[in-house]
Amino acid sequence: MAKSDYPEIRDKMDKTMNIYYADLQAVRAGRANPAILEKILVDYYGTPTPIPQLGNISVPEARTLLIQPWDAGVLREVEKAIQKSELGINPNNDGKLIRLNFPPLTEERRRDLVRDVHKRAEEAKVAIRAIRRDAMEHYKAQKKKSEITEDDLKDIEKGIQAMTDDYVKEIDNALAKKEKEIMEV
Repeated sequence: MAKSDYPEIRDKMDKTMNIYYADLQAVRAGRANPAILEKILVDYYGTPTPIPQLGNISVPEARTLLIQPWDAGVLREVEKAIQKSELGINPNNDGKLIRLNFPPLTEERRRDLVRDVHKRAEEAKVAIRAIRRDAMEHYKAQKKKSEITEDDLKDIEKGIQAMTDDYVKEIDNALAKKEKEIMEV
């Protein structure tokens, strides 16, 4: 049975992969990446708002991000939110925009980031396997109710396991790529 035989399972696994990819994008790897600002919320007139929704973000140099809010009155709040975040970078506010200069990563920090992305990969694999387990239990229940045969169950288990293996392989490939990106000097 092909991947397309289980659209509901594939959809759940795809959602898990999308979350995993978004997590990987948010990990700083030597270059300035606007995605790291997506999880930083600014109090914008009483509403927690992600920085990218408040203005333009550009990357003029490999290690610099420029944040230019559409509303200049929010500059101070953006600056505070960045200082409170786990970025570990002090924003430079010139009254019109905020400049974030990313220092080069130390070897120790690179190793910490690699450990972190390995942890995120393992969490994604666990989520994929949980989806597989739930699906298998569903089909075993159908077998118990005699809605499907033993042979059908075996075919379904093989198909779901093959799909799971494909997603785990995809996670490993993304992990290897991100690890290489982090460790590049």
